Amino acid sequence: MASELHQERLDIVVRRLLDRGASRVLDLGCGPGELLQRLAAHPQFSHIVGIDIDAEALAAARLALGMDRPDHAGGVELRHGSFEETDRELAGFDAATLVETIEHIDPRRLSKVEHAVFAAMRPATVLVTTPNEEYNALHGMVPGQFRHRGHRFEWKRARFQQWARGVAARHGYAVSFSDIGPVDPLRGSSTQMAQFIASPPLDCDTHMD
Repeated sequence: MASELHQERLDIVVRRLLDRGASRVLDLGCGPGELLQRLAAHPQFSHIVGIDIDAEALAAARLALGMDRPDHAGGVELRHGSFEETDRELAGFDAATLVETIEHIDPRRLSKVEHAVFAAMRPATVLVTTPNEEYNALHGMVPGQFRHRGHRFEWKRARFQQWARGVAARHGYAVSFSDIGPVDPLRGSSTQMAQFIASPPLDCDTHMD
């Protein structure tokens, strides 16, 4: 089930990026490159940058993408680093994805992620997916158990939406929410997703005829 859910998650993220018309995409916390491979298969995505703090994961992504082969077509760039840190070179991309990554961050450092992504990088679209803690019981888990040993938290739907709405309000984004995976009428879906769309800048031009 977990593998099927992950494939559905990646497919939905790709479809959203295609629908948004994104061509320059950041994958923040790209891991071994599963989303990067999907993005690289679409000519719409002309410049893709994957960032991860785990050097071994980046090496696996490089291998999966065939970046060392002589016939590699390019278009994908990998960077070793943290998306908690401000990097002005990554500002102005069409979209950024954080797929199952924020729950690996110490909650005390989420403000740094917020500033780096939404204030400094400020992509036009941001997609964030994270586990829905309410659904864990349907995965056979006991209260307080996390889905992965590297998770620092897992949020209920109300908490995730509270955080996302606060981020959107502070940085001039509109946010909407989606379910990923089968939906239980009481517990929601296994994965929850927030889509942030940057508000256009105010037009301060006051031309008079």
